[in-house]
Parts: sequence; structure tokens; C-alpha cells
Amino acid sequence: MPNLIEIEFLYTSEKQGWIEEVTPKFEEWFKVRFGIDIRVRLVVTGTHDTVNRILDGSERPTVWSPASSIWIPYLNMKWRNVTGNDYDIAVDWTPLVLSPVVLASWRSHIEKWNITGFMDLYRLAKEGVNFKYGHPDPLLSNGGAMTVILEFAEAAGKRPEDLTIEDLKNETVIEIVKTIESKAIYYGKSTGFFGAWAAENGPDAIHFFGIYENVVLDNSFKAFKKWNDSIVAVYPEKGTLMSDHPFVILNATWVNRWQRFAAGQYLFFLLKPENQELAQRHGFRPANSGVPLDQELFNPSNGVQYEIRVPILKPLRGEVMEAIFTAWVKVRNTGV
Repeated sequence: MPNLIEIEFLYTSEKQGWIEEVTPKFEEWFKVRFGIDIRVRLVVTGTHDTVNRILDGSERPTVWSPASSIWIPYLNMKWRNVTGNDYDIAVDWTPLVLSPVVLASWRSHIEKWNITGFMDLYRLAKEGVNFKYGHPDPLLSNGGAMTVILEFAEAAGKRPEDLTIEDLKNETVIEIVKTIESKAIYYGKSTGFFGAWAAENGPDAIHFFGIYENVVLDNSFKAFKKWNDSIVAVYPEKGTLMSDHPFVILNATWVNRWQRFAAGQYLFFLLKPENQELAQRHGFRPANSGVPLDQELFNPSNGVQYEIRVPILKPLRGEVMEAIFTAWVKVRNTGV
């Protein structure tokens, strides 16, 4: 039995506050429970960058946690293609916390224009309404990638899991997404930026933006205090993708059995009710179904719904994800 186990956790910035709060508690808990010292090396970056670091070998994590499970088929495809390995590196995974992608806006704009999803933005653009739109760059941000996937899915009239590479070359689909994107005033790399920027600058600064639900939670009340108008989440009626922060113990040669054991205990600890309740304070829905959702946080006065009443959509295939990144060059607003 080792005296010390070291594991690396390569994860994304959305959950940084929560992970940094609970990890020292885990290290203490593990030592008391097993009599072994554990050191968790936390490496935090953007989701796309986590994929690139695994592929180029600059990080060899025990555990990988992108912001969404949509990246798992993509990493497995790239892993096989880039490294020549004939096995998947991400096999078993468990969600840590949940936050759906939403189309955020101001209450006044939603009531005025009756917005229920991304195709309504296309309708407004075609009607000549001069609105301002934004979301993070999908090449730099998980939130941006998920938003653009939903745009393409609605434009094609399909669920993301049913999208094909041909759909992303279809001229009608491209025209719809390009029209929506023509209203973009900013991309950038941070999902959280849009909520803070909107709350600070008001309803005329930006009308609609694709972000996570937890960003609405963080900024809705601040916006109301300053502008007497709330930032609210529209859950697209055709369905949304869940930012489910999967905890993936990698199927990699560099992960030994003690690290695998320790990582499993880390997962167990992160899913404990008291730590899932703590995650709610950071704006996340608990992945542990035994933990009740906090109604004081998740309610319309904070710009969000207690219950998500739209379909939760499944990830698209890895090769289609890559085709989304290729199509992005055709549809993005090049003036931004």
C-alpha cells in the first residue's frame, strides 16, 4: 500500500469555485478514511483546450472533466485518429453537476418578441428587427460550441444526435445560422462574461445571448436592481443540451490502479449530498438525484425555472462535432 497517491484532475473553469472549495476537504477525508495521503493536482482550462492537452501529451490526467459529455465522442474520435490507438480513452463517466444551455435575454424583450428558441431569432432577423446577439466562440468555449450546435439542430429541424455532416453543408441550414450570427456583436471565450456584461450595461447593450443557466442565476437579480428589468433564461422549446460536467477516469496507460481507486473515491466524495448542496450555491443543479433542488435559488425571481420542461438532448457524433467547427468559419459574423 502506498504512503501517498497523487492524481491529476484536468477540468474546466465553470466549476472551479466549487472544486477548489471541496477538494481540500476530500484530501482530509481520504487520509482519515484510508490512512493514505492523497494529493489532487488541479489543472483548470477551457474544454477544447483539455482535449488538445490530452491529445498532445502535455497533460496526462487521471481524471478528465469537460463541461459537457458532448465532448466525449469527440475526444475518443480524435484520440484514435491522432494517436493511432485502437481503443477509446473515455469509456465510463458520471455527471458531477448540471447546467442546461439557455437562450438568455431580458424579460421585456422576451415578452415583446415572444422568444421560445433560436429559430425565433431567425424570424426576427428576417422581419428586419435590429437586435444584438452574442455567445462565446465555439472554438474556444464549451458554452459557445453547445449554443452553435443548438442553432444548427434547430435550423436543420433535427436533434443534435441525428445531425449529419451533410446537414452542415446544406445551403438552407447554413443560411439560417448565418442570418442568426449576422446579429452577433461579440464572441470571446467566456460564457460568464455575457451575463456580467449584460447586467452591467443594460437591456440595450445586448438583447439575446447563449449561456449556461447558472450564469443567469448569478446575474439576474443584479440586473434587476440596476435596470428594473431581469435577465431570464429561455429553455429552447425544441430541447437543450445539458452541461453535465462528466467525471471521466481515463482509460489510459498512465493511470495506475491506486490512482484509479483514489479517483473513484474522489467521485464518491463529490457526489455526497453536502458537496452537491454546496454546488447549488455556485449555481449548479445537483447530479445526485437524492439531493433536493433548492427552491430558494431555482425559481423565476432569479430568472430560471425550477423544473426544466423541454427535452434534454443527446450529444452528437464526434465527426459531426468536428464538422460543426468547420462550418463555423462559414457562418460566423466576420466583422466581430
